[in-house]
Amino acid sequence: MAAPKPPPPKRKFDLINRGDKSSTPLGTLTFLGLRALDLPLQHTLLSPSGLGLTLLSRAGLAAALPAGTQLLHTGLPLVDALGHPQSLLLFAMAAGSAAKQAYWLTVLSAESFPASAAFAVSALNSFWNGLNAVLFLALATSSLESRPLVSVPLPAVLGVPGNSLLVPLSAVVGTAMYVGGLTLETVAEQQRKAFKAAPENAGKVCKVGAWRWARHINYFGYALWRGGYAMAATGWVGGLAMTAFLVYDLSARAAAVLDDYCTNKYKEQWFQFKREVPYTIIPGVY
Repeated sequence: MAAPKPPPPKRKFDLINRGDKSSTPLGTLTFLGLRALDLPLQHTLLSPSGLGLTLLSRAGLAAALPAGTQLLHTGLPLVDALGHPQSLLLFAMAAGSAAKQAYWLTVLSAESFPASAAFAVSALNSFWNGLNAVLFLALATSSLESRPLVSVPLPAVLGVPGNSLLVPLSAVVGTAMYVGGLTLETVAEQQRKAFKAAPENAGKVCKVGAWRWARHINYFGYALWRGGYAMAATGWVGGLAMTAFLVYDLSARAAAVLDDYCTNKYKEQWFQFKREVPYTIIPGVY
């Protein structure tokens, strides 16, 4: 009697249909619409008399900022409604990440992106952004309580009295992580797109620019900016915890999916790339 055939290996979960280049206009429109709708959500969560403080009040939690806090006097209602420069910073981070993701989908990505994936990715981003906003407003978790503090000069256009503000050092470091991570992720993806667009590189593994540093260097950029966003909102512990969680999750899940896909697609080329670039996500570390 022949032995039963082993079950086929379980396919790792992946929101993107790797290798599928078909057009998905509904998915694109869904993603762009939902990412745009995240901005008024974040605005009302962060404003000193908005949804965020209402949620904290109903939960019986103390707020780091009193209701009605007003340190911004720019004459721009949408800006001044945020009340505090760090609230404005977090809103700018939400807007910057949404703009980057829209650029990725419409310019840099070639793979199909169905509406189901668009909804899932948008919901996850809005969840993290919203969680950052609420934790920033809560006294127990706000980066406003983080130490040490440093004096940061502010542009006169913000209308802050004295044009300077004492802010947590963690918010400054978090902002640097955010800018550096978003830049790294975007530049790496631009380099890969340019490499793939050259006819002589058809069927080849991208090994140029930042891709010489780590095999999934764009994931490192994502973990950096997401961790920096959380650090600007919640301080040292929250920011480092988010960065560590994302590095673990991306390496165990997303990088594993891509490794399987690239092994099947590029075969010996991919094994050679792994020998040349031994780091999965963090250059020189992991």
